[in-house]
Amino acid sequence: MFDQVIDFLSKEGWLNSHLELVKEFLWDWHWHSIIIVLVLCGIYFTIRTRFVQFRMIREMLRLLVEASPKDREKHHVSSFQAFAVSVATRVGTGNLAGVAGAIAIGGPGAVFWMWVIALIGAATAFVESTLAQLFKRRSEKSFIGGPAYYILHGLHSRWMASLFAVLLVLTFGLSYNSIQSNTIADALHEAFNISPIVVGVLLSALALVIVFGGIHRIAKFSSVIVPVMAIGYLILAIVVLSMNYEKIPDMLAIIVKSAFGYGPVAGGLMGAAISNGIKRGLFSNEAGEGSAPNVAATASVSHPVKQGLIQSLGVFTDTLLVCSCTAFIILISGFYGGGSEIKGIALTQKALESQIGSVGQIFVAIAILFFAFSSIIGNYYYGEANIMFLSRKKWVLQVFRVLSAGVMVMIGAIASIDAVWTLGEVFMAILTLCNLVAIVLLGKYAFKLLNDYRTQKRNGSKSPVFKGSTMPEIEKDLDAWN
Repeated sequence: MFDQVIDFLSKEGWLNSHLELVKEFLWDWHWHSIIIVLVLCGIYFTIRTRFVQFRMIREMLRLLVEASPKDREKHHVSSFQAFAVSVATRVGTGNLAGVAGAIAIGGPGAVFWMWVIALIGAATAFVESTLAQLFKRRSEKSFIGGPAYYILHGLHSRWMASLFAVLLVLTFGLSYNSIQSNTIADALHEAFNISPIVVGVLLSALALVIVFGGIHRIAKFSSVIVPVMAIGYLILAIVVLSMNYEKIPDMLAIIVKSAFGYGPVAGGLMGAAISNGIKRGLFSNEAGEGSAPNVAATASVSHPVKQGLIQSLGVFTDTLLVCSCTAFIILISGFYGGGSEIKGIALTQKALESQIGSVGQIFVAIAILFFAFSSIIGNYYYGEANIMFLSRKKWVLQVFRVLSAGVMVMIGAIASIDAVWTLGEVFMAILTLCNLVAIVLLGKYAFKLLNDYRTQKRNGSKSPVFKGSTMPEIEKDLDAWN
């Protein structure tokens, strides 16, 4: 029975062949579908917020390190912890394997378009996370919210909110967790020859211990592991670049030339560079996808804009720092061209090995273990928030915990599940469309909140405070701000 499931999920299986057709319709560059919608929304939010992601970056950094007393209420999730959980899910397979895949298919130019989608997507991340804060609900020990909640209480559309919740559970709670564990198992097998079965058992056991502790245990885990892994990887990239400082100008030049279809490496890859750069950029930083708002809503802050700004900073942290580290290491190594058959995490390992020796392969294996495992934990919480939206029955949540952190992590570790990757991209596209429709319609509230925040800052307030009465037209829908 288990072998039949694996065959069903394989590249040659019935499911994958049909899902590929749907994925091509949603993602293929010639259809201009998700890619164009994401870019247009990012530009729209950038203009309407008056370039919030650039003008208020100093405020983002200040908020991250300076929390007001109101932001540290007992038994509540802190603003930094919410940031750490969202970064934990962003910094994972997409940063090491996804970036490598984008470069292998789209060439160096894919890196440029990953940067572009991050720069404009940060405004989208600000809007969706601010809305999640605005429409969040009180829970037993913390707050809960996300797109399903602002669709229901902001747009008053039960069917659309339920559709989003179901898709997010399937995408993050199930599909993406298999992808993350699959990458961990491949990396550890490549570096240490550890059996995928052993890896699957250990990952599942550890994940179950953490997720059964709820959002507070998840937040504490992420707030410790995320800074350590991100700083360590950044230091490694700086070392590699320092060793090859004379190659940096040529590397940057080839990124830009390839992005616009110029140069011998670029060839006719401009469309592939744009498509893969934006697609992998979205998979990595999740801006506009509707995932990060689920944890952004849990933070205890005095004004919704605070967490919107911090989550916007998360996009920069993911793409402009961690993804760029991987891209620079691969491009410096030169292994990405010439029809190389090395792809995914193996490409990142090979590139690093060429720079610092055999220890490079080991380092990447350890890095992907922490990066991807933290994503498993964060992905699970996204699913939990939406399971609780769909049903408050405790047994439903317990079953989901076992499926997400146990069964799907195990399957991902031991199977070559091509269909899960394809399924994840299909669901991600539909999720993104659903969320973008909602935040475009509700964006006016985020803009009003931003104006209120800026006005209070200009009037001398160091820590702006929001009250539901500020928006009388929707005050009755604001459970956490009355």
